[in-house]
Amino acid sequence: MEGSKVLDLTAADNRGWVVVFSGMGLNLALGVLYAWSVFAKQMTEAVEAGGLGLSKTEASLPYMLAIGVFALMMVPAGRLQDRMGPRVAAMAGALLTGAGLLVASLATPGNMLPMLVGFGLMAGSGFGLGYAAATPAAIKWFPPEKKGLVTGIVVSGFGLAPVYIAPLSKFLLTAHGVGGAFRILGIAFTAVTLILARFIVNPPTPVAVAGAKPAASAQGALWREMVASKSFYLLYIEYTFAALAGLMIIGHLAKIIAVQSGGLVQTGFVLVATMAIFNALGRLMAGILSDKFGRIRTLAVVLLSQASVMLVFPGLEGMMGFFAGSAVVGFSYGACLALFPATVSDFWGAQNFGLNYGILFTAWGLGGVFGPLLAGSIADATGSYKLAYYIAAGLLIAAAGLTTITRKPATK
Repeated sequence: MEGSKVLDLTAADNRGWVVVFSGMGLNLALGVLYAWSVFAKQMTEAVEAGGLGLSKTEASLPYMLAIGVFALMMVPAGRLQDRMGPRVAAMAGALLTGAGLLVASLATPGNMLPMLVGFGLMAGSGFGLGYAAATPAAIKWFPPEKKGLVTGIVVSGFGLAPVYIAPLSKFLLTAHGVGGAFRILGIAFTAVTLILARFIVNPPTPVAVAGAKPAASAQGALWREMVASKSFYLLYIEYTFAALAGLMIIGHLAKIIAVQSGGLVQTGFVLVATMAIFNALGRLMAGILSDKFGRIRTLAVVLLSQASVMLVFPGLEGMMGFFAGSAVVGFSYGACLALFPATVSDFWGAQNFGLNYGILFTAWGLGGVFGPLLAGSIADATGSYKLAYYIAAGLLIAAAGLTTITRKPATK
């Protein structure tokens, strides 16, 4: 009997890692969102130079809409994967995102509606469906002591995506223009993600081995209990401010570099990819470190590091300065994307994690809408991003302060 239990555990563990890396692969594709600044920079170029002649604010609109829809979709997507399984949600997200990129390819200098509908509404919805499926499924295959590690691996795919998408997009934009780049990415995205989505499944039962008791984290609070707690609102504010600062830089990085370097640094897409590497490292390291030192303590350190780099960002000009700044922003922002879902599972359990985290994730969308809008509006009005950096730094310091009173709710 004992031997069969070991065999069952080994088989379950192996299947769990297949789910983890399939989820990571799906997020590698969904991370096209984080390469938006490469597209936005091209869209602000003159029409005769292959651009769409947009202002910085106008070029941010599809990105902001996609973020908002992404976040809102996480709520029904979380419930869908809780009830029907993650494979259904993942495949729906794959199809909707691929179709959205194809629709976005129809945009022209005088008609941005296909971009707003395709990238903003359709791809944004697809991002939410796919993202909601990957992490909950992976967490359920493993014991609580591996929660941070597993979460970090799965979400690192989303952060790492621009490493290949940014240079690929730059090449496609140069060779095929904005429409052609979106069209090629849409076709490739659909084919790859539909294959990966088939492997994203829940474990057969909450108990992997006969006679074993479910882990405490397999139990879960209902969303009504979660939103009735003070801890939820503290986490919501912290997540909003962290997302605002991170996505403000991510959405504008290529243009920030062009503006602050006076056009001398023309390799913004390389630094977008650099930020993505540290974004992924932040997710992995934060997951591992928070398993050891605690989620909230790790979160406080991350928020303060992100605030510090915002204060020095106005003085960045050369290649090495942008490299260092992009690295710290990417690492800190990525860490938050591993810490918040793991914290939700710690505080309210894994059973209803999909819906519960989907509700908290709307904070990410709120910050993601206002962050890029704030940066674009200030840059258009003043010709500089300096004020936006200082505002973001203040919000991050406030969020770090709130972590001192954020506690796990008492179990009823």
